[in-house]
Amino acid sequence: MPLRYLFVDMNAYFASVEQQDNPKLRGKPVAVVAVNAETTSCLAASYEAKKFGIKTGTPVWRAREMCPGIACIAARPHRYVELHEKIVKAVGRCVPVEKILSVDEMACKLLGDEREPAKATRIGRAIKREILDKVGDYLRCSVGVAPNGLLAKMAGDMQKPDGLTLLHSEDLPHRMFTLKLIDFPGIGPRMERRFNVYNVFSVEQLYALTVKQLSLVWGSKIHGERWFHQLRGDEVYEKPTVRRTLGQSHVLAPDLRDEIGARGVFVRLIHKAAGRLRDIDHWAGHLSVGVSYLGHQRWEAGTGLSLCQDTLTLLQAFAVLWERRPQFLTPLKVDIVLTKLKPTQAATPSLFDEDRDRNALSHAMDAINKTFGRNSVYFGALSGSEETAPMRIPFSAIPEANPAYN
Repeated sequence: MPLRYLFVDMNAYFASVEQQDNPKLRGKPVAVVAVNAETTSCLAASYEAKKFGIKTGTPVWRAREMCPGIACIAARPHRYVELHEKIVKAVGRCVPVEKILSVDEMACKLLGDEREPAKATRIGRAIKREILDKVGDYLRCSVGVAPNGLLAKMAGDMQKPDGLTLLHSEDLPHRMFTLKLIDFPGIGPRMERRFNVYNVFSVEQLYALTVKQLSLVWGSKIHGERWFHQLRGDEVYEKPTVRRTLGQSHVLAPDLRDEIGARGVFVRLIHKAAGRLRDIDHWAGHLSVGVSYLGHQRWEAGTGLSLCQDTLTLLQAFAVLWERRPQFLTPLKVDIVLTKLKPTQAATPSLFDEDRDRNALSHAMDAINKTFGRNSVYFGALSGSEETAPMRIPFSAIPEANPAYN
């Protein structure tokens, strides 16, 4: 069975970027945080911080207890995206990038003699050198090579940081037996508990399951068959997914935890969501908004829409929903979700001239902002709130480094 895939995983990416840009942080424990507040959580930790048990999700106050003197650095998403784009180009100079899975992970398909172990190894080493030479001398990556994408990712995880691991078909399944169930992408704590219910506690037991048994555990024959074949190194082709929702959320900084601040962030999120909607060429039929308050209270509201993708229509729909909000509570987090999405080829947008003009206006504003810089033009509702909801890094969709709306 040939080595078909090569997987690149940047090591402790966010923290490494901070150490790359600030040499004083190198070799020291670093945590990247969403906002400068003790109540927030760590988004990422350097390897020096991980030695103290600090990881994604560790509260900042707890991180300081676990590692006195840790440097907590506010995230700089635009910088991470900027270097991500350079990393993709660096990898692409060594082997074509087939799929970008997140801001710090990408998969490459090997062809012809690239599948030979010696050649695949040379490609992996070339990728490492290219990133160090052309992007940053403190940016390390782990490379995994295997018969399919799932196993290539697993191979990349076997040696961190700065590893290069080839996983051959003859290594299966025994080389996987040292791993835990939760080490497999797609098996989180909840799924691990489900496997345990079916008396599967080890990877060796996982490999012993039949297609029928895997289908029972996963609750899907499709998933069961896919996992059975992927575990054995077979290449499994997946049908393209259909986009059904588009969401934006934001934890409010301490100085924005009031009605004025929350509303400003909402307006910013709507601008961003509408821009993303146009970028993926979809139309929305429903808008939902929600606020999480101090004391674990929660408010949600929603409204149907005539299929739209323009910012002004969404702002007006939000304004109506905002009037229903509860009064005199302290907001901590706001979120919006666009649903009933349809791609342009399957949508029948409004035929009214006013609606068509609004859509054309939004596209024109996108073009101006992409040419002259973010917030060169925007609707008046955004005035004073231009920077209230800075870019966050979604791990499955990478925003542009210089977008019109982020």
